[in-house]
Order: sequence, then structure tokens, then C-alpha cells
Amino acid sequence: MNSQANPKYQHLVELRGISKVYGQGGAAVKALCGIDLHIDPGEFVSIMGPSGSGKSTCMNILGCLDVPTAGSYLFKGVDVGSLTRNQRALLRRHYLGFIFQGFNLLNRTSALENVELPLVYRGVPARERHKRARHALDIVGLDGWETHTPSELSGGQQQRVAIARAMVIQPDVLMADEPTGNLDSQKSREIMELLCRYNQEHNVTVVMVTHNAQMADYSQRVINFLDGQIASEINNGDPKP
Repeated sequence: MNSQANPKYQHLVELRGISKVYGQGGAAVKALCGIDLHIDPGEFVSIMGPSGSGKSTCMNILGCLDVPTAGSYLFKGVDVGSLTRNQRALLRRHYLGFIFQGFNLLNRTSALENVELPLVYRGVPARERHKRARHALDIVGLDGWETHTPSELSGGQQQRVAIARAMVIQPDVLMADEPTGNLDSQKSREIMELLCRYNQEHNVTVVMVTHNAQMADYSQRVINFLDGQIASEINNGDPKP
């Protein structure tokens, strides 16, 4: 992201009048209808809503995986709409960490190598990559599991590797898309407690999409989407320890 962040920005992330329309004419579908949203540094925010409510579209725009049809998206005071495709890619690479429901690990690659992958794309030297990846695995409780491949790990351990991979770039925002969707209730609680600790200890902003209200209770703020609009916001206070 070559554009300089505005040192006087009020919110880390801000959406102003964001709309998203797919298709044209009679086939047009309005996924988002002029939403306004802000997220501050260090917040833990959950986004909820039924299928087709617009929550995933909002997450894709926040993650610079999609662009709005209208409105402005500001990241650290910089208008993301003014960035080129390459600049948006750099923003994702250097400022955003992604956690997916399906883990998205390379099957024949060790846990350490999976975690190192974002650093490879950034051209980080091998010795530094190894050091940072081992530290990230230690943070998620997988010290000693560096050489294991995904097939040798449980679902909860695979998700921890995926979280370590997102953490290793030291992002400003950790974006989690249904991070507990493939896990049982016990493993889900463990993952949420891990995300809460990371949020609190490192002051990293966490934005999570979830269908599970119990998981959303771990966040400070819950934003409910319906029919492409923000239907309500609930403040939970400090996240669970």
C-alpha cells in the first residue's frame, strides 16, 4: 500500500455508504445497501446474519477481496478505492491476516512450512521465516508439532496452524470467516479463547463472520446484517478471557 496512511484517522476501518450490486438490469442483486460501519484498533467484532444478508460480501470488501459498487472504504484513513489492484494486494499481504473455515492448508507440507508461506510471498529470508513461524506455532500451542503435516493433525490443530499462518505476518486486522465452523463445541471454545487472548495481548483487531451466537459472545461487538443492511448492533463489553 504505497499511499501514506492518514496519521489523523479516527477509525482503523471505516465504511461510508457502501453498496454492492451483482449483475445488471432485471437480474441485478443488491448485496449491500448503503451501509456505514467503523471498527477501531484492538476491537473484536463479530458479523452475523442469515444466508444472503450481506455479511460475507461485507467481509470480502473489508478484506480487499472485492470492491464496492458505491461508497468509500477507508483503511487507516486511506481511501482503498483510490488504490490500484496491486496496491490492494499489498494491503492484504502486509496488513490483513485471514482465517478460513476450511483451514486451506497445503496437505503435503509441514505445519512450519504452511505457517511460513505468507512470509515467502513477502520475501522474508529463510532464517527469519523459520524463527517467526516457530514463534507463531508456539503462541497457538503447537510447539513440537512443526514437522507434522495436516493429515497428522486433528481438526483443532489444523485450525491452530491456520491461525498461526494468519498471525505470522503480524497483521493489523485478523479476519476470521467461520473459524469454528468445522469444529466440535470443545475445540470451538478453545479456538475462540485463543483468538481472544491474541486480541487482548497483542491489541490486534479481530473481525469474525459467524452463524454461531455462542461464538459471537466472545467478541466485544456483534453486528447483525439483514437484507443487505445493518439491522442491529450489540455491545458485549470486554470479550471473554
